[in-house]
Amino acid sequence: MAVLLKELCELNGVSGDEGAVREKIRQEIAPYADEITVDTMGNLIALKKGRIPDKKMMLSAHMDEVGLIVSGITSSGFLRFQAVGGIDTRVLISKRVLVGEKKIPGIIGMKAIHLQKRSERETVPEKKSLYIDIGATSQQEAEKKVSLGDYVAFDTKFAEIGDGKIKAKALDDRVGCAVLLELIKRPVRYDTYFCFLVQEEVGLRGAQIAAHRIRPDAALVLEATTCSDVAGCEEHQFVTELGGGVTITFRDGSCIADSGIREFLEQTAKKNNIPYQFKKTTAGGNDAGAIHIASGGVKTASLSVPCRYLHSPVGMIAKSDMQAMLDLAGLWMETFEIEGAKSI
Repeated sequence: MAVLLKELCELNGVSGDEGAVREKIRQEIAPYADEITVDTMGNLIALKKGRIPDKKMMLSAHMDEVGLIVSGITSSGFLRFQAVGGIDTRVLISKRVLVGEKKIPGIIGMKAIHLQKRSERETVPEKKSLYIDIGATSQQEAEKKVSLGDYVAFDTKFAEIGDGKIKAKALDDRVGCAVLLELIKRPVRYDTYFCFLVQEEVGLRGAQIAAHRIRPDAALVLEATTCSDVAGCEEHQFVTELGGGVTITFRDGSCIADSGIREFLEQTAKKNNIPYQFKKTTAGGNDAGAIHIASGGVKTASLSVPCRYLHSPVGMIAKSDMQAMLDLAGLWMETFEIEGAKSI
């Protein structure tokens, strides 16, 4: 699974520009899906028919990643930009990026410390004070390489480091996509929709469309979530812990998990010795927030892999947590009973 995750993470797919990721996933799922659909938003939805066709399951992960978009070009050839998704300005300075379809290399820069006023050195810079340097010396030269509206992705290489850890960009949520690609290879109990969704980072937009289209009876969202077990944080501030197992969320800022699915996940993890933990804060949200209120309401819960340095040029996960997600999501898909389903 790590090899597939590497391939997914090294593709660029900032929200609204998920095409390269979608095409890779389409190639991977083609041998296993009974039907494959790409909707008008760009969601990739694969149906695998089950033994009990009167109920529908939905498993989802989002393809998009946070990044930037070119919003201006100065007379000196520097690129102005806006953030796509929630990004802390402090993680941007001096980072390498790739601009547009041609993947023009650039560096995010700002005024050197020697030229800053004391007040500037003591505050977080505003995004408008940063720029992307692609080595151009004029607006005309820059315009030969890039255009307004070009997407900008972080230039980060995937690597396995430490004891069973992975560092890469876009782990949020290519880790969920990689797990879905493993799950679709397995037999399913109900008609199951494997959904690779777009534009989660800018408002859960793809999930709204997909859930209304499918009208599932039960849904499970596979995600990456904040991990704060780092220097400077007290233990009571940990949201999740790297290597502590797959994360079960009982509530966040967008969704209260269905109690039946959540209890099933917890009891199944215990019964099968799958390491798990609970998310310890209610901040943030994911596609479950859109899915659970779609089409009259959907029983929904989410599983997440803890990820350090979320929404930055490089994140870190533990392979053991990703395996725990695969194991628990697989058991949910194969054994969870949807209320009112016909027996076989």
